Amino acid sequence: MRRFSIVLMAMLATVALGACKSDPKVTAKEALEKGNQHAAKNKYPEAIIEYRRAVQADPRLGEARLQLAYARIAAPVSGRIGLRAVDPGNIVRSGDASGLAVITQLQPITVIFTTPQDNLPAVLKRLKSGEKIPVEAYDRDQKTRLATGTLITVDNQIDTTTGTVRLKAQFPNEDGALFPNQFVNVRMLVDTLREATTISSAAIQRGAQGIFVYVVNSDLTVATRPVKLGPVEGPNTAVESGLKPGELVVVDGADRLREGAKVELANREAGKAAPVGDGSGKKKGGRRKKGGEKNGE
Repeated sequence: MRRFSIVLMAMLATVALGACKSDPKVTAKEALEKGNQHAAKNKYPEAIIEYRRAVQADPRLGEARLQLAYARIAAPVSGRIGLRAVDPGNIVRSGDASGLAVITQLQPITVIFTTPQDNLPAVLKRLKSGEKIPVEAYDRDQKTRLATGTLITVDNQIDTTTGTVRLKAQFPNEDGALFPNQFVNVRMLVDTLREATTISSAAIQRGAQGIFVYVVNSDLTVATRPVKLGPVEGPNTAVESGLKPGELVVVDGADRLREGAKVELANREAGKAAPVGDGSGKKKGGRRKKGGEKNGE
């Protein structure tokens, strides 16, 4: 590498030496600096232009630069380099699978996650429309948002063993919050429901009659009400039909209830269920939660 550098520097110095011939009082260093100043202003002395052309036409200049490039190892991509796979003194070959080290791209970084196949039509509809689907990455506890990105593609087949399809999202990761092979929880905004009625997912019951909830009447008795469910967001589930905003539903103790059973509202300040009756064997209600919460999204 040193030999190639010397050859290249010597050939480029020809330009400065040629300028010295036009003015014997000017040193090679001064001529080169003067030539660079004129080059910056796009004003070249004729002598320098002539010698530049001579040097550029010399085939040895390109060969010297090529040999110099071979003597240097440059990374093909930017990213984080891992621990070196070789030590000083090891013999390396061009065909080594491990190479010298592994470089992992971090900016941008992609995340692969899965979604149930039932959600696929809605996702594909938005992708075909050209809209960018926002995706958020959270930590393992789903409390801290690590990064925000967009969905870029969907896999071409469904996994028949799990009934899910793989999706890939891309994150700029400018702050380096995401790390290769890190476990994250992904939330993807596919659609926004305006003025949606939501209830706690714990209130949903399933039986022979289908999906239903226990609704608390004005006389504090419960009645089963079939409902049609919508999307699920965290601990809440949207209800498309079967409930009205403001109605009360049972979220705890539903397994001990039956049609027409009487309950009492929970003590919300204490956070505990209030007993029903005087302990004579009547059914007890659990904690109650008002249904029909308005959810902006």
